[in-house]
Amino acid sequence: MTERVSARPWQAPVRELAARLRGAARVTVLTGAGVSAASGVPTFRGADGLWRQYRAEDLATTQAFARDPRLVWDWYAWRRETIASCRPNAAHEVLAAWTHRRPEWRVVTQNVDDLHQRAGTRALVRLHGSIWELSCWSRCATSPARWRDERVPLPDPLPRCPHCLGLARPAVVWFGEPLDPADVRQAGDRTVCDVFIAAGTSAVVYPAAGLLEAARARGAFTAEVNLEPTPASSGVDVAIHAPAEEVLAEIESML
Repeated sequence: MTERVSARPWQAPVRELAARLRGAARVTVLTGAGVSAASGVPTFRGADGLWRQYRAEDLATTQAFARDPRLVWDWYAWRRETIASCRPNAAHEVLAAWTHRRPEWRVVTQNVDDLHQRAGTRALVRLHGSIWELSCWSRCATSPARWRDERVPLPDPLPRCPHCLGLARPAVVWFGEPLDPADVRQAGDRTVCDVFIAAGTSAVVYPAAGLLEAARARGAFTAEVNLEPTPASSGVDVAIHAPAEEVLAEIESML
């Protein structure tokens, strides 16, 4: 039966999850925006998820970029500047430590902030790319699929492809775009595990939602760590509704 708690105390389900992790050879953690919230990274859908009068869903699309690339780049410039001042929190640090101690404990993230990398996470799968990478808008034949540019601010408010001098775009997956098949394949491979944790994500948007379902179908013990109940809460073995950085730090102290 699923055990759900809406706030403290949440030690009982945490202890249950920690006990499962002690005996697990293979663990996969799927992370979303909630994991980075404590670092100060704005979320798409929270109260701080609005930029000017726009929603992320109105800006993170190919249609929006084609219509007004300057507006979209203004938004990404603001996001890059905000994220540049953020630091990994306890959730990032715990997950990074797990990947160093146990090579079959892996992280798959929907986040584009690269805080997992900055914490030192090994073998990370980034489903939605990185806000610190760019790609050619016209996909010219001479440019790589993406290149890294961490300058803040970027010298040109409308960044250019260094190969064709056409517009560059953020190398992230926008709404309506397919994920990289290689990333999807790697993420799918990691649903073969003993414990699967969805942390800081509603885990209801595909293909991320499919990962939780696939892990459960393959016999994994499933857990949700999220501030609020989600549509996935009733389908996992343990649902812990508390900040990911607190829960993961508590679990780490028990391992």
